[in-house]
Amino acid sequence: MSGVLRFAAIGDSFTEGIGDELADGRPRGWADLTAQQIAARRPVEYVNLAIRGRLLEPIATVQLDAALALGPDLLTFNGGGNDLLRPSYDPQRLTALTERVITRAQAAGVRLVVLSGADPSRHLPFGSRVNAAGVELTRIVRELTDRHGVEMVDNFGDAELARGPYWSADRLHLNADGHRRVAARLLAHLGYEPPADWLRPHPQVETRRGAREQAAYYRQHVAPWVWRHLRGRSSGDGVQPKHATWTPVDAG
Repeated sequence: MSGVLRFAAIGDSFTEGIGDELADGRPRGWADLTAQQIAARRPVEYVNLAIRGRLLEPIATVQLDAALALGPDLLTFNGGGNDLLRPSYDPQRLTALTERVITRAQAAGVRLVVLSGADPSRHLPFGSRVNAAGVELTRIVRELTDRHGVEMVDNFGDAELARGPYWSADRLHLNADGHRRVAARLLAHLGYEPPADWLRPHPQVETRRGAREQAAYYRQHVAPWVWRHLRGRSSGDGVQPKHATWTPVDAG
């Protein structure tokens, strides 16, 4: 396969790579890993406009329009996870915004792959509510991708990825192992052979968390999240996309 592949990614913290930080603190994540693996087979130029904390509307408007203006060959899209955590969650609005991404990408002649986020609900407070909303969002996205003939990689339905060893300390973002598994699933979907160990089941056995560990979790992760949202703040305030223009990718 020859020619430069122009790969653009839009989304929130899942696509930015939060939970899989490099030694200098910069997030890497599944999209970076995918670009690096493809670059071992053909030249790749890469844009990642995802920003942590983003709701679906700015992803499906601001990020999408900026990505399409750059003329990508391949566009990955994920969004809606942050909307699920808000009282104002509106399935009809999410449906319309997701469909906007699909129809705009198709009109531009861009190959679109929609990814669902992984399921964190087994480890979160009010996990059953999060799971129910995630199931609904995944159903909405599946119906739209089927109707429009668009590709989808369903990470929410991956039972292995829902296990504790794939999640970071905040239990809301995937860790390095989780991001590698998502990258492997996308690479396989795109027709590339992923590193074999990226898809092997994690050897770590899940253990029951004690009361002290749970209390520390609420203090370190849940309370700051609640306080930030009560003030109308987002973790992505002031954050800029890590790759806003075409960036040549070194092979991973």
